Amino acid sequence: MDIQFPNRSRSYNETRGRIQFWGYDSTIEVSFFLDAGALQRINPSAARDETGSLGVFDANRDRIEQAAARIYSRRSGSSYTLTAADL
Repeated sequence: MDIQFPNRSRSYNETRGRIQFWGYDSTIEVSFFLDAGALQRINPSAARDETGSLGVFDANRDRIEQAAARIYSRRSGSSYTLTAADL
């Protein structure tokens, strides 16, 4: 199982304070969520709004995708939530 991240789309969920992004294992779409604690760990001084959160995500996308790939390789499922401990 090799996950790729060709889709650069991401979205911010204000209610949950997390970002959703997608990976693909062949033709299977997999949802990933980056929770607020993970965003805080990456950049503690970033604003906790949509603009600040997406900015942190974009600036650290490679690191986040590497963590997502590690999690994906360890367990099977259709969605995954990355926490501060995963980074």
